[in-house]
Amino acid sequence: MTRWPASIFLPLVAVVLACASVPAAAETWGEKLGYPAGKKVLILHADDIGMCYEANQAAKELLPAGVIQSAAMMVPCPWFPEIAAWYLEHPDFDMGLHLALTSEWKYYRWGPVAPASEVPGLLDKKAQQRYLWPDVLPVAMNASPAEIEREIRAQLARALELGIKPSHIDTHMGTLYARPDYTAVYMKVAEEFRIPAMVIENTPEVMAKFKRQGYPITDQLRKLIDAYKLPKLDDFDAVDEGKTYDEKLSNFFAEVRSLRPGITELIFHPSAPSEGLKHITGSWQQRIWEYQMFSDPRVQEFLKTEGIVFTNWKEIMQRFDERAGATAK
Repeated sequence: MTRWPASIFLPLVAVVLACASVPAAAETWGEKLGYPAGKKVLILHADDIGMCYEANQAAKELLPAGVIQSAAMMVPCPWFPEIAAWYLEHPDFDMGLHLALTSEWKYYRWGPVAPASEVPGLLDKKAQQRYLWPDVLPVAMNASPAEIEREIRAQLARALELGIKPSHIDTHMGTLYARPDYTAVYMKVAEEFRIPAMVIENTPEVMAKFKRQGYPITDQLRKLIDAYKLPKLDDFDAVDEGKTYDEKLSNFFAEVRSLRPGITELIFHPSAPSEGLKHITGSWQQRIWEYQMFSDPRVQEFLKTEGIVFTNWKEIMQRFDERAGATAK
């Protein structure tokens, strides 16, 4: 997928990178959690599940096939109930919450889970306050941290009420990293419920990569990341768009080859093809290709030859808890 421009408040994790240098020999999170040293440990992760039926269909095929390891559901979206019902019948898969504080498509919109009267700063005034803002900037200009906390707690509460314990939480369109006070709320909720948030360790190489892309980094955010008590990733990325399917595959192969040792999450937005999808999002072609590529024998053969170790958020948290318990004894 095309990386979001720096003028928008960029994907989650990008702004949680710390600038302080760390020793070159520092352990990766892969090593800290007991994965083989020097190995690329990878999560192939599907975002935007619950956004539409086509995204749900992709997740329901790709997770059981074992070709992706993780996915995240959007609670405010129209098709969340359908994927939630499926997940309750298949709880062994890895599913988190893609916390949505924006509603970006022109005609396909959704509102908050919290009562509108409790989160007025999240409501799009150009749409008669029926829906969430379509972009991150107006959220950051209008919503208080208290409103942000009410909405993410409401989304988590709805999932928990259904019997769903998310494997992790992350943030749609990076909204929870638009302001440090939003990030503080996000991490507080993650730690309170012991549900890991998607956060990246502050290694110099990764920090430099995101700085080159224009990601904002502040001292306040560095302090938040330093104080965060749950496991982190070593890197995070998305695969560039392609003008053709084969170019998309080439971009994916290049991205995987470039990975450093440690735990990396690569995000995708796979969706099954339909005419309806074309009327929801202009990115429909990339989403369909990202659905199709995981059943492509060339992709499976490539991942085998690269010697990738695959993981997911449930396993990461299990390893983290095991090591925390051993340290406490």
